[in-house]
Amino acid sequence: MTETLSPALPDDIEALVHAVLRAARDRDRTLATAESCTGGLLASLLTDVEGAGHVFERGFVCYSEDAKCELLGIARERIDSCGAVSREVAVAMAKGAILRSHADIAMAITGFAGAGGPGDEEGLVHLACALRGGATTHREAHFGAIGRGAIRIASLRAALEMMRDAIG
Repeated sequence: MTETLSPALPDDIEALVHAVLRAARDRDRTLATAESCTGGLLASLLTDVEGAGHVFERGFVCYSEDAKCELLGIARERIDSCGAVSREVAVAMAKGAILRSHADIAMAITGFAGAGGPGDEEGLVHLACALRGGATTHREAHFGAIGRGAIRIASLRAALEMMRDAIG
């Protein structure tokens, strides 16, 4: 059981975080996160299971565009041309987290957890998972206007599923 977030988590996410941590431990893989709309919740989950923290290498909370550029090395032009919530930026976040960490696997999440600006789709989330020396996968999710908390929870579920699949 996770220590502090357990009361707020659906059972399937609780099971997923344990499966990811167990698989990473068994395969001697380390994990990193680069989060925007989830604000560090994934990193918190991955460090919340007693005895499993050694597989988590580091997390980047990059909520602003400046943070994405400064912490993950994303070119401002990429964000300006594609938007901070895009496939391109999610992939760049995952690759940036790999380059700026010692992790074997980096998971990135960027999206609109609430109402964005005009023309922004509430519940649109882009996720990317990068493997050191390997491929980067992407997933685009349309969770809809289900509320900020529900979008974040759905994003955690999708991210953990991607991480589990990447670990193998």
